[in-house]
Amino acid sequence: MSYYVGIDLHSDNSYIGVIDKKDSRIFGKKLPNDLGVILKELKPFKKEIQGIVVESTYNWYWLVDGLQEAKYKVHLANPAEMQQYSGMKYTDDKWDSYWLAHMLRLGILPEGYIYPKEIRPVRDLLRKRTMLVRHRTAHILSLQNMVNRNTGKKLKVNDAKKLSEEEISKQLSDEHHIMAVQSDKAVIDFFHEQIERIEKVVLKEVKLRYPYKELVTVPGIGEILGITIMLETGDINRFPTVSDYSSYCRCVSSKKISNGKKKGEGNKKNGNKYLAWAYVEAANFMRRYSEPARSWHQRKASKTNKIVAIKALSNKIARACYFIIKDQNPLILRNYFNRTVGGAGNQRDTKWLIKPK
Repeated sequence: MSYYVGIDLHSDNSYIGVIDKKDSRIFGKKLPNDLGVILKELKPFKKEIQGIVVESTYNWYWLVDGLQEAKYKVHLANPAEMQQYSGMKYTDDKWDSYWLAHMLRLGILPEGYIYPKEIRPVRDLLRKRTMLVRHRTAHILSLQNMVNRNTGKKLKVNDAKKLSEEEISKQLSDEHHIMAVQSDKAVIDFFHEQIERIEKVVLKEVKLRYPYKELVTVPGIGEILGITIMLETGDINRFPTVSDYSSYCRCVSSKKISNGKKKGEGNKKNGNKYLAWAYVEAANFMRRYSEPARSWHQRKASKTNKIVAIKALSNKIARACYFIIKDQNPLILRNYFNRTVGGAGNQRDTKWLIKPK
């Protein structure tokens, strides 16, 4: 007898549903999120279990790792792609668990990627760095706005980071404004210290490896950004086409168009938000330090807006990086931009697209 197991996972409990190959319900029970308890309930069915489906919620690590260590074949379900019958009036945890097992039995389960356990902690540490960078940026913008609003002077980002107590007092006259800016500066310094600390640990433990070494030949992608892309992408072969990778990086529009008219939007959250951020960062650096990239961005922004232009540039970088990783040829970026940025037959100098060795 073959059994299929679906686990509807929540923050403090899980519902386990077991069905056989005829779709008959063999077992169903709500259990606390305790690995020992779950393994004990599954033990009578272990020899006949063909697979266990766990829904990809925010807290799946402990359960999937524990089941794999117990020698179960585990599948991670992608909830964004799962669809139940639209005419149903009522569903609950019990129904959801059996539905997961049912899709596994039919071979139609939309699966997520189970990231290797051994490298996952470093990836999560880099995700923490990303969060800290965003918070630091928010306080830098707050500091810049405070100075600009009260003095009319525009403070550059690097100047805001280096601002001293004496310079703050010179910039502003009111003690309350000075205290507000000092608070921002103290938080910026704290975040900067933590970000540097994380970077040192990551660079000590992880290096860009094959096939991701060529990423640093791309202007705008340094060691840390390259490692972020490597760890978030994982096995590049899980993306059959460049469109799949571009979509995973959230570089594809979610609009639904019919007869030239917008009829709605898809799920904007499909994909990896950290890869989306990484390629936008690469686009910003490329635009900042490369005159041709800046010119292209300005032309695109004049037709749309700055945000769309940056996203368009990040999409081109992501698509080019896919082929660089796949084919191990940094010249692909130059050829790709010749076709898409410069236009067909354009003889524009694209040496800026390859970093000098």
